[in-house]
Amino acid sequence: MDSVGLFILLILMYFQFTVAPAAEEITWTYTGLVGQSEWSEHFPECGGTSQSPVDVVTTQTRYDPGLTAVTPLGYSQHGNKPFTLYNNGHTVVIELPEWMSLGGLPWLFTAVQMHLHWGSGGPSHGGSEHTINGLSADAELHVVHYNSELYPNLSAAMAQRDGLAVLGILIVTGEETNQAFNSILNYLSRIRHADQKVFIPAFDVQSLLPKDLGRYYRYNGSLTTPPCYQSVIWTLFHERVQISKAQLLKLETILYSSKAEEADRMLLQDNYRTTQALNHRVVFASFSAESWKELSSGEVTAIVIGVMCGCVGLAVVVRFIVKTIRSTSSWDVLPSNRAAPMPRTKEPEKGHEKKQDVALNSTSEPEKKEEPSPQTEP
Repeated sequence: MDSVGLFILLILMYFQFTVAPAAEEITWTYTGLVGQSEWSEHFPECGGTSQSPVDVVTTQTRYDPGLTAVTPLGYSQHGNKPFTLYNNGHTVVIELPEWMSLGGLPWLFTAVQMHLHWGSGGPSHGGSEHTINGLSADAELHVVHYNSELYPNLSAAMAQRDGLAVLGILIVTGEETNQAFNSILNYLSRIRHADQKVFIPAFDVQSLLPKDLGRYYRYNGSLTTPPCYQSVIWTLFHERVQISKAQLLKLETILYSSKAEEADRMLLQDNYRTTQALNHRVVFASFSAESWKELSSGEVTAIVIGVMCGCVGLAVVVRFIVKTIRSTSSWDVLPSNRAAPMPRTKEPEKGHEKKQDVALNSTSEPEKKEEPSPQTEP
């Protein structure tokens, strides 16, 4: 029996030190043998009912007037300590200092890191994880925080229902360069391969966020990568952030998911998860779709400028009309020494002119009795 017991003990130790660590060290990918369609087989929570990302159907969101604007705290106070930038083989990660936090939620959440998701086909080919009305953006930025009021660190919080809060920023492309994103993109060449890490100058993290922090969608979801813990309070901003086409191209083509020593280099591309079912979850909106007509900030700005131009044009027309009326009226009230014109009548016949003059003189002056003047003989 002792030998049997020893054999069983050895078997248990073998599974403890060999099988269990192997399960923890499973290398997942977005495609391939352990691609996202197989995640739930190795990471059970990836098959849960509250997974992320999701497609936000704006007509099915529920307006919640209690959702106030989120408040980044210390995002602009980066100090002199550099940030850490590294390639983990799945994305590019920027570690954030602990004094950065997020207000406007039921608890205070301390910032941990931010990372990006992107595609491979350039503009208009997708790359974001969340979609709105079925439409993808070109990339997506996530800023990750943990509940520092209830839990001591990220590891303790990430598996808890109320443990994490993530900001989702949708990124689109345009003509202008976004200088804020160059604070990250300019250093990607130093971490081209997986597991490479470098220090970069600290910068204003809030400059990466949209200007309108009051309009967003809120729902309960999960991490979008294994182990897919369903512990995230998601805030997805309605306003998109714009970068240039050249910046997107650099993001899509400069990094590798393979290590430097590996012979086969694999570009780090299409690192986004497909949208997951809502499963009766409600997506709340901090703004009313009817009042805003689902307009973007650019559209609202264009409308405001158009209204202002219209008002200026109307004011110019009104002033011109008033000025014209005043100039016409001034001619009517100018003083004049001339007698008022008589009404035009039919021209009198010859022979009656003298009688008419006599009549006019008789009406204008009182009648005088004239003394006879001496007459001279012819």
